[in-house]
Amino acid sequence: MEYRRLGSSGALVSEIALGNWITHGGQIDDDAAKACIHAALDEGIIFFDTADIYEIGAAETVLGKVLKGIKRSDVFLATKVFWPMSDNPNDKGLSRKHIMESIDKSLERLQTDYVDLYQAHRCDEDTPLEETMRTFNDIVRSGRAHYIGVSEWNAAQIAEALRIAGQMGLERIVSSQPQYSALWRVIEAEVVPLCEKEGIGQVVWSPLAMGVLTGKYKPGAPLPEGTRAHSGSGIHKAYLSEKTLTAVQELQPLADDAGVSMATLALAWVLKNDNVSAAIIGATRPEQVTENVKASGAKIDPDVFAKMDEILADVTEKDPSLTG
Repeated sequence: MEYRRLGSSGALVSEIALGNWITHGGQIDDDAAKACIHAALDEGIIFFDTADIYEIGAAETVLGKVLKGIKRSDVFLATKVFWPMSDNPNDKGLSRKHIMESIDKSLERLQTDYVDLYQAHRCDEDTPLEETMRTFNDIVRSGRAHYIGVSEWNAAQIAEALRIAGQMGLERIVSSQPQYSALWRVIEAEVVPLCEKEGIGQVVWSPLAMGVLTGKYKPGAPLPEGTRAHSGSGIHKAYLSEKTLTAVQELQPLADDAGVSMATLALAWVLKNDNVSAAIIGATRPEQVTENVKASGAKIDPDVFAKMDEILADVTEKDPSLTG
């Protein structure tokens, strides 16, 4: 495993992070989750990403239980706040009330005194950004988080947060967690250039395009049982089009020539972007973790990535209006 700086901060994170959206507390049982987490630790993964909304707190609880026996300073733990956690009208968004109450609940579920990274899961258009940034600043100053980040914020939102932080002398955002893969390249137009300039690292989710870039979905074939697409768990319809699936199958010879799996190739494509601090993977089996970490430090000829871009040119999503 290789490690990168989280943006321009002094913190190092593993290039591959293990996330638990959908899986822990939901798709797989606690024993399977424990096996995946320990496989990650064995492979040198120190970065674990979750959110309060994942299975309405259950994902945090599972992660907290498994990591309880691990030396706290040996892992880099991240969670998020924003989405409604109950019917209470104040139990959502990025108000001071919700953030302050949410961090304490997350810490309790995670069985820790602090998280390394606390992230705004979306931008809250109904709360003054000054209120949000001041509250995140107070959480860092109180020791309940070391750094702050955002998830799925567009360039204008990030820039405004940085302006406020600079003007008010508050903690700056060090990371952005957007969707990013060889099929979903929306952030390249505006988010990445801004973040490169401002020292913000990308912690990307869905680097395998929800599993599509592994090649397991074949054009014209039934969706494999047990997969996310088969269960209807939110895969973009465009990913499963005949055009996209046909293009993805054309990547197999590239992976074969490079001596890697399709998953490794897709993850390595993401990691070639210097603005990416880490790529978040999900796993239901330890073997998936073991396979995916091979992308860290993988030596793949740049010409292979160029050919990938050519093959996928007509099916990639690049519209910056889709962020936010």
